[in-house]
Amino acid sequence: MTNPDIEKWRALAEKEVKRDPDNLVWETPEGIPVKPLYTADDLQGIGHLDSLPGLKPFVRGPRATMYTGRPWTIRQYAGFSTAEASNAFYRKALAAGQQGVSVAFDLATHRGYDSDHPRVVGDVGKAGVAIDSVEDMKILFDGIPLGDISVSMTMNGAVIPILASFIVAGEEQGVSRDKLSGTIQNDILKEFMVRNTYIYPPEPSMRIVADIIEYTAKEMPKFNSISISGYHMQEAGATLVQELAFTLADGREYVRAALKKGLNVDEFAGRLSFFFAIGMNFFMEAAKLRAARLLWTRIMEEFEPKKPSSLMLRTHCQTSGVSLQEQDPYNNVIRTAYEALSAALGGTQSLHTNALDEAIALPTEFSARIARNTQLILQHETGVTKVVDPLAGSYYVESLTNELAEKAWALMEEVEAMGGMTKAVNDGLPKRLIEEAATRKQAAIDRGDEVIVGVNKYRLENEDDLDILDIDNAAVRNAQIARIEKVRRQRDPKRWEETLNALREVARSGEGNILEAAVEAARARATLGEISDALREAFGDHAAVPKVVSKVYGAAYEGEPEYKTLVGRLDELATTMGERPKILVAKLGQDGHDRGAKIIASAFGDIGFDVVAGPLFQTPDEAADLAVESKVHVVGMSSLAAGHKTLAPQLVDALKSRGATDVIVVVGGVVPRQDYQYLLDKGVAAVFGPGTNVLDAARAVLDLMEGKRRNA
Repeated sequence: MTNPDIEKWRALAEKEVKRDPDNLVWETPEGIPVKPLYTADDLQGIGHLDSLPGLKPFVRGPRATMYTGRPWTIRQYAGFSTAEASNAFYRKALAAGQQGVSVAFDLATHRGYDSDHPRVVGDVGKAGVAIDSVEDMKILFDGIPLGDISVSMTMNGAVIPILASFIVAGEEQGVSRDKLSGTIQNDILKEFMVRNTYIYPPEPSMRIVADIIEYTAKEMPKFNSISISGYHMQEAGATLVQELAFTLADGREYVRAALKKGLNVDEFAGRLSFFFAIGMNFFMEAAKLRAARLLWTRIMEEFEPKKPSSLMLRTHCQTSGVSLQEQDPYNNVIRTAYEALSAALGGTQSLHTNALDEAIALPTEFSARIARNTQLILQHETGVTKVVDPLAGSYYVESLTNELAEKAWALMEEVEAMGGMTKAVNDGLPKRLIEEAATRKQAAIDRGDEVIVGVNKYRLENEDDLDILDIDNAAVRNAQIARIEKVRRQRDPKRWEETLNALREVARSGEGNILEAAVEAARARATLGEISDALREAFGDHAAVPKVVSKVYGAAYEGEPEYKTLVGRLDELATTMGERPKILVAKLGQDGHDRGAKIIASAFGDIGFDVVAGPLFQTPDEAADLAVESKVHVVGMSSLAAGHKTLAPQLVDALKSRGATDVIVVVGGVVPRQDYQYLLDKGVAAVFGPGTNVLDAARAVLDLMEGKRRNA
């Protein structure tokens, strides 16, 4: 388009919108200005435009033919209470067109606890499958030929006992470890940033990562030793630039750790994989995957590999969980379909599509079928697999790809200047930036600046109940305990003790490979908790100190009458009480997803509450002790992983037993509407489900406090 033509367009656009078209520019949360018109002029100076798929720098895809030769792998992430229930689900899904198994573990398993541990009473079988030993792993894959089906396992904290048990289960199925294919996540740096299912401190955790890369490089040539994950960063509130930069910086750190083990880069680089979230910014998400491949090639060239495949970024993607909404939940089918299309246009190698009810609970068979069929329809009915990288050459997409790459690279350089990602994580930089971004986004949603259909606009007057999957936590735990006891009765105690002692020595001395020693312990039927405890004895536990960002949520409301009124009302209550209203934001159980809790703590602090941010992984008794010690007026329990029906009543009872009956208990997070009355009957004063406006929650808490004072 010539410059005179652009001026003609500008005049026409100005006439149509009655204002300067420059004012139509949209600035994304990443700080990228998006114009209403892109032309060839926007592609000047972009270096990757002549690249081809399968060739460096792989912007257009890691394989020459991409989906025209073979579509992406449909890999649905799932785990249901017991190994038996999960196995039945996997077998049905494989028969219906799923092409690989992707395992979701419960939170007790993630944190390295056996199901009989007292800290995990409310977590067993919730949000995934409980795995305590090789016997559970064998049941999980019963009738699933591990020599033919690839298995992805999302596991980081307890990665050693889980991978060891998988290897032994394969052997006992008749499949040697060199024939096993799949991926273990093994991405511990991301856990310290956002997801928090860590066990050990960062330094020994990085040794575990390196030992797994070393072992699999030598023993498991078909198995991906690490899936470097940005998914949980975006779910925690990261911008796409942050997700891209921190994920690739993590990858660079893992490569360095493997090289320190004496490995040649070409021995393991081809088995590294990535994992990205795909949210609702359709074109930018596709551009993000293209930019990721461009930047990873640049990073890997630093290590001078000889194989071209060592420069390739291969990735799994999952549609966004945080974009799913409890309100008008059938809209989630539409959201997931658009996100899946974006992932396909961006060139993912495998994909999980979320089910419509996953904003509330684990998916039912009905919702899981819709999610899986979303991908089948994309592959077979839309024609997107017929052309490699159909967005290539788009003025807009190529410009976005370049913008994302430049901004992400600048952030990666900042991390490098700090001494690398381990140092940056220890200093708290990524966590702080992500939490600030999450708080800004929540404020934009609450203000209505960011529209979510059915939540803050076009909301239904009445919501229909949705059939959801409810797990009987107590029944699952009892069954798991019975199996653990059987394993302990039947194993050889001498061999069991010898293998665990050998594992402790490898961990303490720094000599030998931790995974290799753990495989021997798993063969001797050491449980997941026992293997984890052996490493705890050598490495210690990691405990994060909660920090809360401030003046981010409130800044978004500066000058707003509604916000000023609420702040004034709180000030009046504080004057009447003679102290600031004080709230403990508590995370109970083993759920480390703390995005919601951090946003509430930050926003309530800006509004004027005195906020106590409780540590992760508390028991109800520990939370009650902290509430009494801190003399709070309210405890806000944040729930995400379906433990609320067990943990909230225990918290209420724990406060009563300490004489703190005047403390108000509220629950917020992923709580199905069907559970509200149950919680209210158990003494919870209010429930704030998904999509609750933070200011509405603050008003409700003030109402409760004022009502209690009037009735005192």
